[in-house]
Amino acid sequence: GTEHTELYVTPQQALDVIPRLPQLYCEPFSDSSQIPTFLVSQLARQHVTVALSGDAGDELFAGYNRYVLMRNLWGKLSRLPRGLRAAGAAGIRALSPRAWDGVMRPVQPLLPTSLRQAQVGNKLHKGAGVLAAGSVDDLYLGLVTHWDPTGLVIGGQEPLTHLRGNPLPLKGLDAVQRMMALDAITYLPDDILVKLDRAAMGVSLEGRVPFLDHRVVEFAWRLPQHLKLRDGVGKWALRQVLYRHVPRELVERPKMGFGIPIDAWLRGPLRDWAESLLDEGRLRREGYFNPAPIRQKWAEHLS
Repeated sequence: GTEHTELYVTPQQALDVIPRLPQLYCEPFSDSSQIPTFLVSQLARQHVTVALSGDAGDELFAGYNRYVLMRNLWGKLSRLPRGLRAAGAAGIRALSPRAWDGVMRPVQPLLPTSLRQAQVGNKLHKGAGVLAAGSVDDLYLGLVTHWDPTGLVIGGQEPLTHLRGNPLPLKGLDAVQRMMALDAITYLPDDILVKLDRAAMGVSLEGRVPFLDHRVVEFAWRLPQHLKLRDGVGKWALRQVLYRHVPRELVERPKMGFGIPIDAWLRGPLRDWAESLLDEGRLRREGYFNPAPIRQKWAEHLS
């Protein structure tokens, strides 16, 4: 019964946004959903000047798939020898995410609805990070990191952060709660909120985040964990409220991030553009990056 405003985005529209990104973000910012966030902000601004965002619901009420992964697997896996786990991780990574998607496509319809997953290949590769991790913090870093900067940025090194070299005590929290706290302290303000705020303000739209009202944050952290993550389902308490207003079949589906088909675009209509940016000669001339690992990743993506 709602009225939707739909926007179908073409590769060219995404490409047209990219020259504006340095003005919007003022720094390297690698979350590709900055592109659809800008486009949807631009669309909203045609009708309103203030918009509400659902950001922080995942961090406060255990909505991310990695929390379910942690709850279901880490306690068991951490008891296995690390060498054995590393071998298993290498086996998973031997196939690309796209190849895993192809392998699992005919199997998905045979699975119960609760076990069906979107983007299976990406999730398996994240699972490989779980297998290889030595601690909760190692696991978390592996799940949220795109690149290891060692050997990639010429003369570069990361400063001390809460994720590298300066860990937070966070006493009294179990593994899932620690991961939620790390998300709230690092990923949420350093990625999610940066993306929303700068994309929205770039078109003079104010994005408000009701979940970050301090009373909601305090309530969420007082709420027993079993009311957030139950039977492999995250945001359990929020779902119970939503079921009063929205049919279950609109809610009970695999979680999907706010992404764009960047993989297909980079192999297709944006390939020439990307190739010119990632040209080995250009990378050497500009002198920021070691070309070898970049060219390797690009070749893997194209294949």
